[in-house]
Amino acid sequence: MDQEPQQTLPSGHSRREALKLGLAGLACAACGASGVYYVARRMRSAPPADVFKHDAPAGALWDQWQKQGWAREARHYLKLGRNIQCKLCPNECILEPEDRGHCRNRVHKDGKLYTLAYADPCAAHVDPIEKKPLFHFLPDSAAFSIATAGCGLRCLNCQNWDISQSKPEETKDPRGEPLRLTLSQLDKSGGVDLTHVTLLPEDVAELAEHFQCPSIAYTYSEPIAWFEYMLDTAKAARAKKIKNCWITCGSIQAEPLAELCPWIDAANVNLKSFSEEIYRDLNTGKLEPILATLKTLKREGVWFEVTNLVVPTYTDKPEMIRRMCDWLLSNIGPDYPLHFSRFHPAHKLTHLPPTPVDVLLQARDVARSTGLHYVYVGNCREIDDGGTTFCPECKRPIVRRDSFSVLANDVPAGACRWCKTRIPGVWA
Repeated sequence: MDQEPQQTLPSGHSRREALKLGLAGLACAACGASGVYYVARRMRSAPPADVFKHDAPAGALWDQWQKQGWAREARHYLKLGRNIQCKLCPNECILEPEDRGHCRNRVHKDGKLYTLAYADPCAAHVDPIEKKPLFHFLPDSAAFSIATAGCGLRCLNCQNWDISQSKPEETKDPRGEPLRLTLSQLDKSGGVDLTHVTLLPEDVAELAEHFQCPSIAYTYSEPIAWFEYMLDTAKAARAKKIKNCWITCGSIQAEPLAELCPWIDAANVNLKSFSEEIYRDLNTGKLEPILATLKTLKREGVWFEVTNLVVPTYTDKPEMIRRMCDWLLSNIGPDYPLHFSRFHPAHKLTHLPPTPVDVLLQARDVARSTGLHYVYVGNCREIDDGGTTFCPECKRPIVRRDSFSVLANDVPAGACRWCKTRIPGVWA
């Protein structure tokens, strides 16, 4: 079993090589090219833990983190005598003084709960919205996408484990004077090393506007773990008429979700399985909170789409897929898209093969047979129409996609061009 790295200040340059940000890369990304500006790479992964005992940053590291502005008092927690209980996600971590939460970026310091993930993103990109995936939301547009370290789950199959299973201190270096990344500062530089950089909510919104992104996506790791940063950035974006997209596992408590919903325009919720046992073994999570999140999003009028990763031996059982689809039809309705995603070996499941094509086709057939109208298959180029939207009335293809590119869009003003049937989503 891998050991948790000792808490130290980042040193040297090897860990930061992937964090270099150049203006040329930004310009390409703004035009739709696929190049990550900056991504932190974790050297070792940590074993699952309820909380990290006595692991809060201390001494010079804590002082520097506060000076940079990356530590902020968290929302949604309770004081329990000398201890604190986080009320953000269903883990409900109880932290003694100097403990770190399950998500790695919330700590108990001086009688308060702090987030260590405020304005210190470790990844950013200009992505096509179809990559999230969101197929019925501003198609063929760009989303300015950000992430910080941390996640409340421990998915064995995580594609972004190097940031989701990292502490903020393993992706940022707080030494030196605070360096705020603004558009004017970016324009003066031939490149920016974001291991040291602060990106305030209003700066994220400004960059999204500059790169002509009509939306900001909170993505890559789990935005619930950096709730405060996401919420404040969403408010700054709304002030500029930029929309907000929450790409999430959906494992959040009712009160913070209610606070978030008014500021979110779209979400993709990863419904990882339809089994409490598999949620526990594969993801260290729980199914019921995710189902509650889906119901809340519908009730609050947030457009959302659902993703289900089909993992061999875990979530590839037709009977479970049918139960999931039946629940979606009964509780959510037929018009919220369902994306089946192909598994590729990653993280702690490198011994498993990619999902067979016939299993993905069977999953799509099961979903369609239950009555769901919009069913997609992603991460699988072998299925030619995996990303095609079909009109549920006239059955014609009305949006054709090739991976993350839109080839044709016959949904003017949110209706099928041919039979005028309304197609749910946000189309303009």
